[in-house]
Amino acid sequence: MANVKLLKEKAKEIRKLTLRCIGTLGVGHVGGSMSVCELLSVLYYDKMRVDPKNPKWDDRDRLVVSKGHAGPAVYATLASKGFIPIEQLDTLNQPHTDLPSHCDKNHTPGIDMTTGSLGQGFAVAVGMAAAAKMDHRNLTIYTIVGDGECQEGQIWESALFAGNYGLDNLIAFVDYNKMQCDGYMSAISDMYPFDDKWKAFNWYVQVIDGHNVEEIANAIDNASKVKRPSVIIMNTVKGKGANFCENLPTCHHMTVTEEMWKNAVAALDQED
Repeated sequence: MANVKLLKEKAKEIRKLTLRCIGTLGVGHVGGSMSVCELLSVLYYDKMRVDPKNPKWDDRDRLVVSKGHAGPAVYATLASKGFIPIEQLDTLNQPHTDLPSHCDKNHTPGIDMTTGSLGQGFAVAVGMAAAAKMDHRNLTIYTIVGDGECQEGQIWESALFAGNYGLDNLIAFVDYNKMQCDGYMSAISDMYPFDDKWKAFNWYVQVIDGHNVEEIANAIDNASKVKRPSVIIMNTVKGKGANFCENLPTCHHMTVTEEMWKNAVAALDQED
C-alpha cells in the first residue's frame, strides 16, 4: 500500500480542488462529490493502473463513476494526477467546457464512461467486466454507486448477472452517506440492511469507514483475492469537508459562494 500520509494528503488536495471546481461555477453537487475524496485518492494514487500521459491505454484499469454527479471530485482527481490542467477546473459546466456537470468520456481525458442516468453506469461496469473476461484481459473494473442510486432496479439486475457469472474482476463501492437528492434515505426508500442484499446476489461484501484510507486500501486488497464480484459499502459523511453544509440533507446540489468555498478550503488547511 502507498504511504498513508500521502493518501491522506492527496484526499485533502482532491477535496480542496473539488471545492474550487464547484465554487468557481457557484453551484453544484457538493455532497456526493465531497464524500468520495478518500476513495479517489486510494484508487488513483495506490490501486489503479492508469497513465495520465496515455489515458486510453488498453491495459489500464477502468473506473465507472455511476453516480455521475460526483464528476467535480473526479475532475479534481484527474487534475491532481496530471490528466488535465488544474486551471481547467475553473471551467466546470461553462459553455463549450470539457468538464460537464456529469462525467462524459467524449469530453474529458481519463473518463472511462459517460454517466448520470442513475443505475446505467453500474450496468455498463458489469458489462465491461464480462467483456474483459471474454477477452482474457487482466484488468480490474471499479465502479462507484450512490446509496440512493441503489433504489434503481437496474442496479440489482446487473448485480444478479455479475454474481451469477462470478465476475471477480469487478469491485464496486457504495457511497453510503444515508442521504439522497430529496432527503434522508430512511424517510424515502431505505436500503438497510445493505450488506445482506448484496450477499443475496452472491457478492463478497465488506463494510468500512469510507473516510479511512487504510480501510479502503485493505478492503480493495481483500476483494482482489476472492473469486466473485466484490462490493465495499463505505460509511461516509455527505459533504465531508465542506464546513458550510457537511452532513446536511440540503447539500446534494446547492449554491456555493466564493466566500463559502474559500472559507472551507482555509478550514481544511488548518486541520492536522
